[in-house]
Amino acid sequence: MRDLLCGISPALEKAFDYARSRGAIILLTHYQTPAALRRTGLKRLATWLQRRKVRNAQRLAEKAVEAAEQQHTALPGEARAAVLLGELAHQLLALDERIAANDKEIRDLFRTDERAEIIESPPGMGPILGAEFVAIAGDLSSYRDAGRLAAHAGLAPVPRDSGRRTGNLHRPKRYDRRLRWVFYLSAQSAMMYPGPSRDFYLRKRAEGLRHVQAVLALARRRVDVLWAMLRDRRPYVLALPSAPASG
Repeated sequence: MRDLLCGISPALEKAFDYARSRGAIILLTHYQTPAALRRTGLKRLATWLQRRKVRNAQRLAEKAVEAAEQQHTALPGEARAAVLLGELAHQLLALDERIAANDKEIRDLFRTDERAEIIESPPGMGPILGAEFVAIAGDLSSYRDAGRLAAHAGLAPVPRDSGRRTGNLHRPKRYDRRLRWVFYLSAQSAMMYPGPSRDFYLRKRAEGLRHVQAVLALARRRVDVLWAMLRDRRPYVLALPSAPASG
């Protein structure tokens, strides 16, 4: 889609981050060329976007018209490319709606599990990651302890002993990459906000670990926390700092 748009209007292609701006995609369902944007004008364009519940409609319209003013030449094949571009924009919006509907169905189904409230309680572990965790780990009966769960996720070393050597620990060759991704994403999300997870991450960075290494260390720690929560059937509670004693 961006390749087509660049062939019509390079300035408009650069004006928005189409991977993040749903409003820009909505714009392209009806307005694909600089000439169309100039004919519509700022006021009418902003109104059109507002009626479609686009966030920051006025600012988006201003950027679109500003990009259109940078080009007053129609490029070869512009009309056909504009039609294709509009069709692609419609398809992307439809796909976005389908993904949202699927996510809602996953959330609703996940929350029928009696463990959902516990799994979802720590920062960074939302219903989508929680559902994937349940789908992979099941009822945890196949894991003797948190270390086994961590090893399955590739987050804990396992012994690779021989007849002469013991205590030879290595990252497992076989592990579930989806489970590792669940814990990695949840750790990455949790460390973005103030709290124990961010403190732990910053401490590991101060010890010399690179970003990915520090996130993986935090992911390993969160395996232990989640395991204990599920074992004790207790949701995560962030301990507030105690007030200093008076007097």
